[in-house]
Amino acid sequence: MLSYRHAFHAGNHADMLKHFTLFLVLQYFNKKDKTYWYIDTHGGAGLYDLGSSEAQKVGEYRQGISLIRQAQNLPAELSDFALHIQKILPSSELYCGSPWLAQSMTRATDKLRLFELHPADFIRLQNNMNEVGLGKRGQILREDGYKGLISLLPPPPRRAAVLIDPPYEEKQDYRRVTDTLKTALKRFESGCYLVWYPCLSREESRKLPEELKKLLPDNYLHTELHVHTPKTDGFGMHGSGMFVINPPYLLAEQLAANLPALTRLLAQDEGAHYLLDSKIR
Repeated sequence: MLSYRHAFHAGNHADMLKHFTLFLVLQYFNKKDKTYWYIDTHGGAGLYDLGSSEAQKVGEYRQGISLIRQAQNLPAELSDFALHIQKILPSSELYCGSPWLAQSMTRATDKLRLFELHPADFIRLQNNMNEVGLGKRGQILREDGYKGLISLLPPPPRRAAVLIDPPYEEKQDYRRVTDTLKTALKRFESGCYLVWYPCLSREESRKLPEELKKLLPDNYLHTELHVHTPKTDGFGMHGSGMFVINPPYLLAEQLAANLPALTRLLAQDEGAHYLLDSKIR
């Protein structure tokens, strides 16, 4: 299935958690001179028009990036994130996907490998990355991101940040995430793997973090941001999570300092809360 289009959801609360976490991870990677690769298994279009009919249909960005832009007195890292997003976007009517954020933070010596299967989004991703001047340091591939990731491991510099964020339209995505990571860790155990997932009432969503913990039980970070109480009919996403294998050692401390403010900012009812659990070597 290729029906999912992130244009309907760009800039929502899930993007805030995902992109803030990615921002912190790439900041850490940049502290060392050594080259690294950024690999994105589900790149999307790279850049989204918040004035488009898709974004306006549901208006999820109003409860995400719009609140971040209006906020004052944010904690240091969250404030840095908000300023960086503002700096890298050509217009306030736009919001970035993960590839756009990553290309803005990676350095001239770092490499990007971006996968996207949807034909229309693949073309948009190519055009957007060309517009921003990605050049020869990046490759955009219309391939299955799970298989594509494995084919790249281990990357030549033996240093990489990998984002895995499928749409989870189908139940098999949950299994494919864990199976792909099992294989990835065998080929490249030291990689930093970031997995985004939706918080839903369905069993697969609830069980995914525990399945991921089994892969490397002594070096992970798990966080969730719930923006409202689950609906009584069990329908819809009430939050999202990030699971990081081989996280930077400062990540837990940084998230602990910023998640309370982010949760208050994005809360849609009194059921809003966050979770943070980690074991870091």
